[in-house]
Amino acid sequence: MEPRPAATVVVVRAVGDAGDLEFLLLRRAGSSRFAPGFVVFPGGVLESKDPGLAERWFGDPGQASKACAIRELAEETGLVMTSRGLLEGPGHLPGEAGFPPPDPETVPEIARWVAPEFLPVRFDARFYALVAREDVRPTPDGIEIESAWWGRADDALAGLQTGDVQLMWPTFRTLEALAGCGTVEDVLQLRVEAAPPAPPPPTPR
Repeated sequence: MEPRPAATVVVVRAVGDAGDLEFLLLRRAGSSRFAPGFVVFPGGVLESKDPGLAERWFGDPGQASKACAIRELAEETGLVMTSRGLLEGPGHLPGEAGFPPPDPETVPEIARWVAPEFLPVRFDARFYALVAREDVRPTPDGIEIESAWWGRADDALAGLQTGDVQLMWPTFRTLEALAGCGTVEDVLQLRVEAAPPAPPPPTPR
């Protein structure tokens, strides 16, 4: 099965005098058909409307994947990426009144994950990054996403060890890379190596 195109966005903010990095994390609803209860970054599959959004926002339908990431961010968390930065705007998208679309250069690609063939559900997911102010607050949609919060990469990885957090492989590897970043510029310039997970052992005959 060919992987479905998808897009994800890592949203980073620096907090406090020390400029500690926190990332926007979401927990998928327990009723979701895909990855119920997992902790994820905002994102989803590419939809037929995304090339048109990319044309309208960026003047380039070839930026459909980036448009998908920004659209999913707005739909899942109520946070709208604009030319004035990330704004709170539940129910809105870039390009609407008060939400001028962003320069695509402010949302760089930091990784691309193509799921290996042995997985039953496969995605070809591009990961992007953008910066938020410290005072921006997400509003989870309550449908696909049951909760949203700002958290440290190390804390999410620690939650995986205790069993409090479930992570998909690309999210886990991305958090590992983010844990090594010291500034928001480090995050924007990050390039995560998309090393696939090991295949499952063969089934005994």
